[in-house]
Amino acid sequence: MNYEWLAVAMFVGFFFIMMSGYPVAFSFAGAAILFGAIGLAVDAFDLNLLRLLPNRWFGTMSDFTLLAIPYFIFLGAILEKSGLAEELLETLGLLLGPLRGGMAMAVVIVGTLLAATTGVVAATVIMMGMMSLPVMLRYGYSKRLAAGVIIASGTLAQLIPPSLVLIVLSDQIGVSVGDLFLGSFIPGLILAGSYVAYVGFIAVTKPKAAPAVPAEIRAQEKNLGLRTMKAVVPPIVLIFLVLGSIFFGIATPTEAGAVGSIGACVLAALNRKLTWKNVVGAATSTARISGLVMMIVIASSMFTVVFDGLGGKSFFTELLTGVPGGVLGFLIVSNIVVFFLGMFLEFIEICFIVLPLFVPAASALGIDLVWFGVLMAINLQIAFISPPVGFSLFYLQSVAPKEVPTSEIHRSAFPFMALQVATLILVAIFPQTVRWLIDISFG
Repeated sequence: MNYEWLAVAMFVGFFFIMMSGYPVAFSFAGAAILFGAIGLAVDAFDLNLLRLLPNRWFGTMSDFTLLAIPYFIFLGAILEKSGLAEELLETLGLLLGPLRGGMAMAVVIVGTLLAATTGVVAATVIMMGMMSLPVMLRYGYSKRLAAGVIIASGTLAQLIPPSLVLIVLSDQIGVSVGDLFLGSFIPGLILAGSYVAYVGFIAVTKPKAAPAVPAEIRAQEKNLGLRTMKAVVPPIVLIFLVLGSIFFGIATPTEAGAVGSIGACVLAALNRKLTWKNVVGAATSTARISGLVMMIVIASSMFTVVFDGLGGKSFFTELLTGVPGGVLGFLIVSNIVVFFLGMFLEFIEICFIVLPLFVPAASALGIDLVWFGVLMAINLQIAFISPPVGFSLFYLQSVAPKEVPTSEIHRSAFPFMALQVATLILVAIFPQTVRWLIDISFG
């Protein structure tokens, strides 16, 4: 008897449990236990499959790639808590101050640099919202432009390596995290460049919406050159050490993350900010996020074993490969699903829920999985700033001044969503944007 319907019911049941308010890890485990028991009762599930779980868990805990996650989280937490990121933003704001829209451009550049060192979206959006939003409003920036620049540039950490999204994607897709880092680098720069171009366009067409920093403010800084050397050069060197060591094959992403963590501590120490309080705070944040990820990883492996045992994997693979339009139809369906899920769920949850369904179908259709992974990462960015429930909107809302209403924050996202969609289409049409660095590095 065919019990694939039970696998579909399991998937629906998981969503019901999760939407009821239970943590994702518990929802995975609960659905696995419940439907595993039902499968055993109706003889639709082989009990011997459960013997695979210890091996899977041991393999997960010994996965060297996943070890990169706590390193990059710690790196970002140190930069945040030591004030190095704040100094970087203030300095670039003064450097670009004479330009109309210069402060907003500085936010984009800092968001890109922070993305290239930390890979953590929430910390970046909240930090830049606290530091730059009141300043831009004080200088006369449009509320909509100021809020939009922060949520869009802060979300670049989803795509620009060493993104945690890419690390988790590599584990789920089964491709090298180094390849994903290389493949996402050019699309990430294209996206950041489009944000700068948009700010420049607004500065030209609507000068009052993006004014220059007042001359009297710029005149207060007497040693801007020295400040630039101290605030801008060290993070760039750190980025080169982290990403350069990966791109040139000197170190694995995990080893590069360790180097980056040490480098961030050195920079904090040189600025006399490596205090016990900052180290403990960074370590606590690292432990919480890393523990959350590993709980979901372990619980999702339980879900996968039962789901596959009930025939769910083969059922959805056959369903997705049979979508009208072949590869194009599959890409449209998968991107629509990820977009809508991204408005309600964190990227970690999406990676463990739908990618195990999409990857077998993508492989069967002959799709380049690295290119597919980068498309998914770009799509997650779009969803992350999409009203009404994009996570970056709520991150900024939590620290925005009272004069910036929620409606303005939500409206601010639409122009940047359009830029993200344009980038997604560009990368979909021209896979070379993903493959070029990989091919010249390893081809």
